[in-house]
Amino acid sequence: MLEFGNHKILVDCGFFQGTKNNEDKNFGNFKYNPSKIDFLLITHAHIDHVGRVPKLVKEGFRGQIISTIETMELARPMLEDALKVMRVKYPDKTLFDKNDIEKTFSLWQGKNYEEKIELFKECFLEMQDAGHILGSAILNISCSGIKIAFTGDLGNSPSPLLPDTEFPKNVDYVVMESVYGDRNHESKEERRNKLKQAILIGIKKDGTIVIPAFSIERTQVFLYEINNMIENKEIPPTPVFLDSPLAEKVTDIYKKYQKDFKESVKQEIRAGDDIFIFPGLKIVKDAKESEEIEKTAGAKIILAGSGMSEGGRIVNHEMHYLPDPKATIILVGYQAVGTLGRKLEDGAKEITPPTLPYIKGGKTESNSGKIKVRAKIEVIKGYSSHKDSEHMLEFVEKTNESKKLTKVFVIMGEPKSSLFLTQRIREYLDIDAVYPEEGKEYELK
Repeated sequence: MLEFGNHKILVDCGFFQGTKNNEDKNFGNFKYNPSKIDFLLITHAHIDHVGRVPKLVKEGFRGQIISTIETMELARPMLEDALKVMRVKYPDKTLFDKNDIEKTFSLWQGKNYEEKIELFKECFLEMQDAGHILGSAILNISCSGIKIAFTGDLGNSPSPLLPDTEFPKNVDYVVMESVYGDRNHESKEERRNKLKQAILIGIKKDGTIVIPAFSIERTQVFLYEINNMIENKEIPPTPVFLDSPLAEKVTDIYKKYQKDFKESVKQEIRAGDDIFIFPGLKIVKDAKESEEIEKTAGAKIILAGSGMSEGGRIVNHEMHYLPDPKATIILVGYQAVGTLGRKLEDGAKEITPPTLPYIKGGKTESNSGKIKVRAKIEVIKGYSSHKDSEHMLEFVEKTNESKKLTKVFVIMGEPKSSLFLTQRIREYLDIDAVYPEEGKEYELK
C-alpha cells in the first residue's frame, strides 16, 4: 500500500499459497478498508498477484484497476479457473463468485508499456517490461518528485520467449521481490541440456515424463523447447499431452501478443515456424480424455498444471505415476513451502495425497492412504521465471546508475531468501536495504 496525501494506491492483491495458515489469510479480512483504495495496480497475472482482486471488489473496492493490456487479458482465465478450483476445494466457503469477476473487469483498464498515466495531480505511473511473463510490468510511480519502482516478479533473463528485464531509471526507492534471493540458477545452456537429458533418459526407460508446469509462461516455454528439440532431432518423436484447459487459453493469448516476444523468436515465427505446435502434440480437452492418457503405451510426456502440484489434473497424473519407477517427474519452478511439489523437491519417500477432491474418471473422488515415491524426481531450477540472487543484485546495481537510490525494500520471498538478499545489497552495493515488517509504515522522503 502506497499512501500519498488522501490517496491510497494498492499494488497487487493475490493468493497466499502453500500452508493452512495461508488459506486462512485468503479467506480472512483485509487489513485495510477496500472501499478507501483509489487505485489497484497489477504487476502481472500470476494468481499470487491477482487471486484476491474479486474479493477486494466484493468487499467494496470501486477504484480503478490498471495493468498492461496483456495482464488484463491473462487475468480473466486465471481468475475463472481459480473460481472453479475453489468451488471444488472449498465447497462450504465462498471467496468470490462469477459476478465479482465481472465487476472486477468493469473496473480494469489495460495500458501500454512506457505510457505516462496520470493517476491524480502530481502522481504518475509508467510501466516497464519485467521480462517475467507476458505483460509483466515494473510499476514506476512518481509522486511530487519521489519515484518508487515496484518490481513485481523480475524475469530470469535471458528468457526463451521474452525480452530481457528493463531497468528503472532515476528512482529513489525500489520495492523488489526476493524469491530466489539466496540461490542461483543453472545457465541457459545447462538448463536446456538437463531438460533434454531428463527427457531422453525417461524415453529410454519407456516411461512417462510428467512436468507440472504453471499455465502462464512455463507451459509456453516448454512447448517451445520441446518443439525445437523434436524439430532438431535432439529427442525422438514422442507423444506430448498438454492436459490443461487453462494453459490452452493462455497459449492462445500468447499467440495473440507475439509482438511482445524477443526478436529471435519473432524471426522464427516470420520464417513459418508455429512455435507452440509440433507433430505428436495432443491438446487434451476434458477429464475423460485426461484419464485416457494412462492407456497410451510406451514413453510419453505430460504437461499439466498446477506448477506446485496443488490442484488441477496434474494431481491425477502424479498420484498415478509417482509409484512407477519407470516414470520421471520434472519440477521446473518455485515450489512454495507446504505444497506437494516442495515435498517432492525435498526428497519425500512417500506422500499423503492431497485431501482436496479431484477429478478422475469423470467423477469427483477423494484420496486416502500413502503413496510411495518410486518415480525419478528431477529438479531444474534454471527454468524459473524469477531472477536468481546474482541477477537481482545486478538489477539493483543497474537501477542505481543515477546514484539516486535511497532504499530498497526486499519482499516476497521466504525470510531466509529475503534477509540474504537484503544483506548482500548492503554489503556489495553499499545501498540501504530493509526486510520490512508486516504492517509497519515507512515514510518516503
